[in-house]
Amino acid sequence: MIEKLSLIPPRPGVYLLKGAKENVLYVGKAKNLCSRLRSYFQKSAVLDARKTSMMRNVKDISYVVTNNELEALVLEANLIKQYKPRFNIILRDDKNYPYLKLTVKEEWPRLEVVRRIKKDGSLYFGPYVPAGSMWEALVFIRRNFYIRPCRYLLDKPMRPCIQHQMDKCPAPCARLINKTDYMRIVEDVRLFLQGEKKGLIAELEKRMKKFSEELKFEDAAKIRDSINSLKHIWESQKIIAPELDDIDVIGSYKEDGEVSFQIFFIRNGVMIGARDFFIKDTGYISQKELFHNFIEQFYSKEIMPPDEILIRQRPEGISALKVWLKEKKGKNVKIIMPSDGKRLDLLRMAEENAKERFSNKIHTGTDDILKSLKERLVLKNIPQSIGAIDVSTIAGSESVGAFVYWSEGDFKKDMYRQMRIKTVSGIDDYAMIREIAGRVIKNLGDELPSLILIDGGKGQLEAAKKAFDEYGIKDTEITSVAKNPDRAFTLQLKSPIDLEDKSLSSILLKKIRDEAHRFAINFHRKLRDKRLMESQLEKTQGIGKKRRLALLRHFGSIEGIRKANIEEIAGIKGFNRKIAERLLAEIRGKSWVEN
Repeated sequence: MIEKLSLIPPRPGVYLLKGAKENVLYVGKAKNLCSRLRSYFQKSAVLDARKTSMMRNVKDISYVVTNNELEALVLEANLIKQYKPRFNIILRDDKNYPYLKLTVKEEWPRLEVVRRIKKDGSLYFGPYVPAGSMWEALVFIRRNFYIRPCRYLLDKPMRPCIQHQMDKCPAPCARLINKTDYMRIVEDVRLFLQGEKKGLIAELEKRMKKFSEELKFEDAAKIRDSINSLKHIWESQKIIAPELDDIDVIGSYKEDGEVSFQIFFIRNGVMIGARDFFIKDTGYISQKELFHNFIEQFYSKEIMPPDEILIRQRPEGISALKVWLKEKKGKNVKIIMPSDGKRLDLLRMAEENAKERFSNKIHTGTDDILKSLKERLVLKNIPQSIGAIDVSTIAGSESVGAFVYWSEGDFKKDMYRQMRIKTVSGIDDYAMIREIAGRVIKNLGDELPSLILIDGGKGQLEAAKKAFDEYGIKDTEITSVAKNPDRAFTLQLKSPIDLEDKSLSSILLKKIRDEAHRFAINFHRKLRDKRLMESQLEKTQGIGKKRRLALLRHFGSIEGIRKANIEEIAGIKGFNRKIAERLLAEIRGKSWVEN
């Protein structure tokens, strides 16, 4: 290791500290890689308890030299997201937040829900967290602004669908509306989503008056109803700061090494959402580093930074953060530590919410449940994290295994795993459990949870134990949880433990087992349905792999295709009416003829 350290250049970059199985324990960045890495290995180095524990597990190091600090920041964020090292602060958040996307660059723009932002010239509105307000806005827009709801390519005219017959779409597909009038609808949607109330109301009133003068009273009445609906929905919105634009407010509360973060998403002065995070073991990290890490990890997701970020403490490396955020957004992003005024009021409100969330998290009783589990299952330690394994098969077909992960009172879906059975043919539940347990051990390495549940009885437990013995796993304990009746088997007790007692610890065990079962069943069903679907589609002349994928993306299932009409299928890129007729004849029956 000393020889390797002597070769590291004094340049900016990112370093990875690795364990015995090449698993990444920690990802960091430095202006001077040589100096930073030497500081970890010097005998005189003063390290906190967490880093001391980390260094006992470090067996190797690797690094990547970058041209500057900004490149190091970008690479560090990507590597943390990729490896999720156990000694980094990790935001256990597998969600990509929803946005409303207005495709203004298309000839006939549409509005859709997306979870990934692309630099494609479209307008994005959000994020909406939770998503309820977004769906309410979308329903309102569909009801009051007749923008097309479909995703078809409208490069050639086609017969209008049922949405037009229900008076929910002006049918640009059949050119029943001219381009000028349709783009006026698109502009109304933009004004609504951007919260430009006066401009939108004035435009609608002007249009209503024009229809009235032309004696088009039905059209004028529709606009009148839309104006009334707009006024009602805007009155119900929570106006936070009408004088401010797009702001994310990051409040925090820290106590005994644990910290709660609360983010308010404010767009055009209206709060459209909020999100909280709870992170443990942060006592060794300075406030500046903590805020830097939080901003870096949160905005490394598929999320558009706002114009301003309000935060209490000046983050470490703020200059590089600003440049990085500017590249993501396409224009400057301010990081502000407010000292007075409305911004300070917003920050204090976020901090009060963070403190409240912290208090609720601490007093939920989870610790008592885990202590009860330790005693009932005769475990060595309190299980701070729990995994679960299940397998699913029907007559040995499309056999799969699944693993789920629970920690800190919630399921961590970024730690979930789905696997096809590779080494077992036919029906052998015990052998499948052993294979999946071994692959979970290899896959997770040092990130194995404290306790792993096996869906099944004593036989499944013994099968999993063989995998654990094979890999020499001592720290993670195993228990099986069976159904009908619900009971748990352990290696320490001869008799099963009754889980029908409705205690909180029993409910937790069954909840985690059922989540693994659900995850395995869904994966198995997905593979089985895909095989059946593809076998039917493969029979149709002219339907190759590319067209099959297009159909699956668009309709989702054979049933969805079966219910479609010729125009819907013909409207998909790469299809035409002849292929659509041939396909429907195959999956509905050779004698089918569309009326």
